Amino acid sequence: MGLKEQINDDVKNAMRAKDSARLGTLRLLTAEIKKKEVDERVDVQDGDVIAILGKMIKQRKDSITQFEAGGRQDLADNERAEMTVLSAYLPAAMSDAEVDAIVAAAIAETGAAGPQDMGKVMGVVKAKVAGRADMGVVSARIKAALAK
Repeated sequence: MGLKEQINDDVKNAMRAKDSARLGTLRLLTAEIKKKEVDERVDVQDGDVIAILGKMIKQRKDSITQFEAGGRQDLADNERAEMTVLSAYLPAAMSDAEVDAIVAAAIAETGAAGPQDMGKVMGVVKAKVAGRADMGVVSARIKAALAK
């Protein structure tokens, strides 16, 4: 069963359980999936769904920061709850050692010599860690590795 089908099943289960908070978040997710399908005229695959999830989680993190800065803890808590629901569909996060190993392999593969090769390395690493690691952290690790 694909990720999209799993999400659709979970929407039905949330309706049956009358779990309105979870249902609302899942409906937002299915709307984003349908939007991508219609806009690009494609049938989304698991990789596409993971990219959508990553984008939505990043939006939630940004919103939490803004709400907390504005003193709206209630709204920040709602965003955290949505982020928890969305995170359940992402693959397991990579450890720091796994990320470092992928970065080292990408540097060797591309023949990167310094910070000017950041884009080449990032392109290779991004394909391998998509949805499994925070790209901000990955970027910092690449910069640190290239600075050596």
